Amino acid sequence: MSNLVKEFNDYRSKMNEKLLADNNKIVKRIFNLDTNAYADGALDVRTKELLGLVASTVLRCDDCVKYHLENCYKEGISKEEMMEAMGIATLVGGTIVIPHLRRAYEFWEELEESQQ
Repeated sequence: MSNLVKEFNDYRSKMNEKLLADNNKIVKRIFNLDTNAYADGALDVRTKELLGLVASTVLRCDDCVKYHLENCYKEGISKEEMMEAMGIATLVGGTIVIPHLRRAYEFWEELEESQQ
């Protein structure tokens, strides 16, 4: 696994453990809601992850973008599908989203390299 992907996952895991260990009912419920929202339903997981990716990009949350990129990759979404979704995000979000698009592309390349 590349350093970029590993560092992100290690930090996210460590801090999520700390947050959940704090036993705050609201935080636990939000985490649970987030997990359940991305489960199969009327929309499949792939579609929901692409929606999450677009929304996260438009909202300019790099951590969220990385999270959804990795889930998209694990769901078998192709680079072309991801880039088409990111094109929509850039269109909707405007040129201010371009730096996030760059970082997303770099993270996707790291995901691809980690599987070789």
